[in-house]
Amino acid sequence: MNCFLTSNASDIEVYKKIVSEVTDAITKAFIDDTAYSGPTPQELKEIIHEDTILPKDGLGWEEVLAKLKEIILPNLLRTPSTDYMAHLHGPSLIETIAAEAIISTFNQSMDSWDQSPVATEIEVETIRHLCSLYGYDSTKADGVFTSGGSQSNQTAIILARDWFCNEKLHYDVKKYGLDEKCSKLRMYTSEISHFSMEKSAHILGLGYKSVVKVPVDKNKKMDLTALRNLIAEDKKAGNIPFLVVATVGTTDFGSIDPLKELAQIAAAEGMWLHADAAYGSGVIMSQKYRERVAGLELCDSITVDFHKMFLMPISCSAVLVKNGSTFDALTIHADYLNREEDEEDGYTNLVDKSLQTTRRFDALKVWTSFQVRGKDGWNNIINTSMENAAYLYEKLSKDDDFTVICKPEISSVVFRYSNKAKGTPEQLDEINKKVRRSLIHEHGIVIGQTVSDERVCLKFTLLNPLISHKKLDELVELIKSLAA
Repeated sequence: MNCFLTSNASDIEVYKKIVSEVTDAITKAFIDDTAYSGPTPQELKEIIHEDTILPKDGLGWEEVLAKLKEIILPNLLRTPSTDYMAHLHGPSLIETIAAEAIISTFNQSMDSWDQSPVATEIEVETIRHLCSLYGYDSTKADGVFTSGGSQSNQTAIILARDWFCNEKLHYDVKKYGLDEKCSKLRMYTSEISHFSMEKSAHILGLGYKSVVKVPVDKNKKMDLTALRNLIAEDKKAGNIPFLVVATVGTTDFGSIDPLKELAQIAAAEGMWLHADAAYGSGVIMSQKYRERVAGLELCDSITVDFHKMFLMPISCSAVLVKNGSTFDALTIHADYLNREEDEEDGYTNLVDKSLQTTRRFDALKVWTSFQVRGKDGWNNIINTSMENAAYLYEKLSKDDDFTVICKPEISSVVFRYSNKAKGTPEQLDEINKKVRRSLIHEHGIVIGQTVSDERVCLKFTLLNPLISHKKLDELVELIKSLAA
């Protein structure tokens, strides 16, 4: 029985046959330009229902492939469609899909060098170049790939906590756990920052109470005066400020907190500054707009997501730190995995700086795509997405049927159908909800929905550079007709 790809001729032929058949089935599933085929949740439950997914006797590849073609592939979201613009989850560049095939086939595990020799060296090399890209001194900085922005943020918060406790409180959390002082630690983040801040605080034993939410201004940026006041109030109350998290591209609005000013506040207070740039990290690739993320190099750590603006398959993220030695907080040696003599002899075991043990070779996607596209290619991709957002903002701002929440800084536009002749604010909320549902189930178009100032809004997340101004014009008119 052929189970794996080996050097055996029979295994090679089976591998090529199955991969070829899957490729053919995938391409045939792109039957039109829509993003979704339309079934409701209940309809999907009925379509995929099986008495068992573990039959007594295996069905064999051909019968399972037929099922994939019938019930799975037609109902998957087609994220490369220009009708998909709901979330920070976009299409995958073709070369990164090829990299995924290599990653899955060779199945390297990134925890120890002897499980991933060249993969380890490629990740180390890729991290070195990423540190330089974001303005760090690559001889001192370091980083590691993670499962996503949440894990990157969590890693940074752990490093910030341990650094602060060691350097400022002269207490080793790694050895002794949390003490009474740790219950007074406080971190400050925008009121519209990612929920991974609270989740990380919970996991770290600090609790939600340690996360101080800072109000935002009309442009959805952290209010600096409010931040200063909250820090002063906490210090007066006996609490201990240790971390500021700047959001570089909020999930809904794409707003960018003022990095340079936050760096000054953090330095004056002796605090760690982390940049959650899971969304906005891609802006660095634009020669025209990269100044919008100026100040990233001042942060002590940066979350970078490659499965957002960088258009790579999930999962692919990294956390970068200005001072690589802070990763010591995560290092623990095991005789079966990351022996100390390995390090002395030049073997790098990446588990020393990772929350994960077994981990994928995601760095290959970045290494591949950066070289395929180059600076000019990436500049064009990012510029197109950001300029599409600017175009849509201008169009909606001039249309009395809509209210736009704030001017986009990256590639997200949040707006609301707000024609007062159609009803009260509450009735308009329901109209906006129904428009989104109608788009997905009747037109195969997937857009986002959120809330601003307690009112329901719609959202276009314009990551796909194939989206044209004509497409945006057509969607705006369709929304108006559905709302009417």
